[in-house]
Amino acid sequence: MAEAHARLQAVKLGISMGFHLVDILGDSKTVIKKCNSIATDKSVIGAIIRDIQRKKHFFQEINFQFVQRSGNSYAHELAVEALRKGEEKYLEGVDFICLQRKREERLSRNSD
Repeated sequence: MAEAHARLQAVKLGISMGFHLVDILGDSKTVIKKCNSIATDKSVIGAIIRDIQRKKHFFQEINFQFVQRSGNSYAHELAVEALRKGEEKYLEGVDFICLQRKREERLSRNSD
């Protein structure tokens, strides 16, 4: 359930920041498969998945991708620290800019 909720928060963040292209990484293959699907999900996390699916139209392109938990350690540490402090937003400032630059660099390499 936490993984699905994290994906929903990432989608909402992308919408609020006006992004048109987003890649959302996670380490739960089940949640990623459900987010990428257009089928109605009737599992315990179905309501969260439906919220995600309803918000996809805000983007020109949205990708939910799998990343090994070991490769996701920095994002995990940021999220855990934010939860410990009771913060709702944790991808701001230097951390967010760093993530945004990496995405832009990857897009420019792929367009060459």
